[in-house]
Parts: sequence; C-alpha cells; structure tokens
Amino acid sequence: MKKLVLIFTLMASYSVAAQGDIDAGKLKATTCVGCHGSDGNAIIGQYPKLAGQHADYLAKQLADYKLAVTSSGALGRSNAIMAGMAAALSATDMADLGAYFSSLPISGNTTPENVIAIAEPLYRFGDSERGIAACIACHGPRGNGTSLSGFPKISGQNAEYIQLQLQAFRAGTRNNDLNAMMRSAAAKLSNDEISALSAYIGGLH
Repeated sequence: MKKLVLIFTLMASYSVAAQGDIDAGKLKATTCVGCHGSDGNAIIGQYPKLAGQHADYLAKQLADYKLAVTSSGALGRSNAIMAGMAAALSATDMADLGAYFSSLPISGNTTPENVIAIAEPLYRFGDSERGIAACIACHGPRGNGTSLSGFPKISGQNAEYIQLQLQAFRAGTRNNDLNAMMRSAAAKLSNDEISALSAYIGGLH
C-alpha cells in the first residue's frame, strides 16, 4: 500500500511539473531572446520559432540537449549553442519554458506557389514506391502535430530551420526522433524535395 501511495505521489508531482508555470517560464526565457526573439518568433531563419509549439515537445528537446551534454553526444540532441543553454536547466525549468513559449502566438508565414507541385503530394500522400510516409500522418493537415504523441507543430515554422533539420535527419546527425521515423523519411528525400517541403509547411495554418 505504501508503495502505491509513493507511486501516485510521484505521478502527481510529475504531472504538476510537466504542466509548467507560464510566468516562471517568462522570467527564465530572457536568455532565449537573442536567438528566438522576444516573443518566441525567431527572426533569423536558421533558428526555430518556439511560439505556439507544444509545451511537452519543447521540454523534451531541452532535456535531449542536456542529455547530449551528459552523455558526451552518445544520446540526446547535440547542438553547440543549446548545449550550454540546457546544461544547467532542471526539469522544472524546462517545463516552465515549454509552458511559456507554447502560450505565445506564432507569427504568420506563407507557402510559396512554386513549391506546391513538389511538396504537396509528398506532404499529403508520401511516396509508397520509395517508402516515404506522408507527413500529414504525424503532423496533420494543418501542420499542428499532436502533443500527446510527441509530434511537433511545424506550420508557420522558419523554412531555413526546417531545411537544416531535415538535412540533419538525413545525415543522421540528429537522431532524437521517435523510432527513427524522421531519419527514415528524410534519408529518401532529395535536396529539391527537402527545400520544397521546408517552404511548403509555412502556410499550412
């Protein structure tokens, strides 16, 4: 009985921590402004917009950055800049930051007309002959993803950032995706397809 009480207590504590505190996250986000903008919408294309992203996904990425530091790159997500940022963060810090950035509205973006012919069929249907799953299956018709499944919101994201991530998945230098799903899909994409998909998702919302 005592063991059950302990388990439920730990679960309740985790649940509270996982929700995060928006106000606390806002205070902790001051060091994030340089790359991700004062409102979570990165102006520099190589950095991601954090505004509107699922809180749990953001917290997981921060945890993965920290894991890469503590495992000397063997696990997690390696990034020279984020390694220093995440190394000192606690699980509560990560949850607070996730809650704060998820509460902010993402800035608008569009889909260039010239990428639709290449990107839309891949996004909606994939390519069964090459074994490429449809992006819509995980990220949804509007690119909003699903928080419970851990699939991120990609609609409205900076195209350059998405392109860099797809290239990293293809090269295997980013490997913190669930069941290697992104690595499997990206490995079969050409440079032109990656470029088109990266620009296409901007206007899915």
